[in-house]
Parts: sequence; C-alpha cells; structure tokens
Amino acid sequence: MDLYLDTAEIAEIKEIAAWGVLAGVTTNPSLVARSGRPLEPTIKEICQIVQGPVSAEVVSTTAADMVAEGRRLAAIDEHVVVKLPTTIDGLKACKILSSEGVRINMTLVFSANQALLCAKAGAWCVSPFLGRIDDISWEGMDLIREIAELFQVQNLSTRILAASIRHPRHVTQAAMLGADIATMPAKVFQQLIKHPLTDAGLKAFLEDWAKANPKV
Repeated sequence: MDLYLDTAEIAEIKEIAAWGVLAGVTTNPSLVARSGRPLEPTIKEICQIVQGPVSAEVVSTTAADMVAEGRRLAAIDEHVVVKLPTTIDGLKACKILSSEGVRINMTLVFSANQALLCAKAGAWCVSPFLGRIDDISWEGMDLIREIAELFQVQNLSTRILAASIRHPRHVTQAAMLGADIATMPAKVFQQLIKHPLTDAGLKAFLEDWAKANPKV
C-alpha cells in the first residue's frame, strides 16, 4: 500500500519526503486555501518534490466546467491526478477526462455502489472517507472491505485510496483490507513511526553505551 500525505503545506511534504517512504500527495480546496498560496504554483512545487501522484481538486460543479478545469489542472504537471466529486456531473467529467488519458481520483465516496460507478466511468482511484463514516456510527473499514471485494470479483483495476484517516490504526486496517493507497495528515504520518517502547529501548542502549565508554 502506498502512503500519501493529505496536505498542501510544502514544509510538511519536504519533511516526510525526506524519509524515503512518501509515494504521493492529496490536496483539496480547503487545504490549499489554508496554505495561503495560489493553487497552480503550489501544485507544481508539490509535484516537483514528490515525483509521484498529486491530487488536485476541481471546484466546478457542472460536467462541462469540471472537464475544462480538469484539463487545466492536468496541464500543470505530468504527476497531477484530477480530483472530481462523486456526483452525476462528476461521473460525466470522469468519463471524458479519463478517455483523454487524465488520471482521475473520485472523491467523497461513501458506498460500494458509488465506487463501482466511478470505476466504470474510468476512475484511476476512488477515495472512500473512513473517518467521516465512523463519525456517523458506521464502520469505515466495512466500506474498504466491500469495495476491495467488489473490485476483485469484478476484475476492476481502479485503485482504492483510503481517505479521511484519523489515526495510525486506520492505516493498518486499510492495508490489511486491501486498500492500494492511504492518505493522511502529517500528524498521523508522524504517529506511524512513534512507539514508547522504541524510545525507551533506544534511551537504554545509549545510556549503557555511555556508561561503558565514558568521555575522557
């Protein structure tokens, strides 16, 4: 499973990219707005850092406008994946853009039926929102399981991008259930590497070494 950052903050992306494990980035209009920077230069810089798929989302609501905006976004960099909402107009735009060779991330997926429609429309990936499903007292991981089984049975190549990830356990569960990608905030990415026993063990090793090798 590939690991993505869900952010438009350049400093966060540079930090995690330096770990050698970052495969891509997802953004949305809210994240770009919070960064305080213009969209196109921000997306371009992210692509140059990551050298992998970078989702850039349209803000249009009609199919025709989504197609036009999607073409502009795709022209920013070869790594751009155009992000479309899972609506009827989004499906129409997905079909057109995907037929032109543009990779599409269909976002705000909350059911297996929506994921199936997106795949049939040519989506490169679908983004089920785990945390938001948990928020309404349903199991987000059940949706990952259903989509993964559906895509396998129907021999669909569309990727599953687990989104709205709130904590490290979401990442583990998504990987075990067959998600192809997990995207998460920098805070969760940092939590993946942290463990108190690792910190305690390293501290003990260094203390023992210092005792055996006192400085002159």
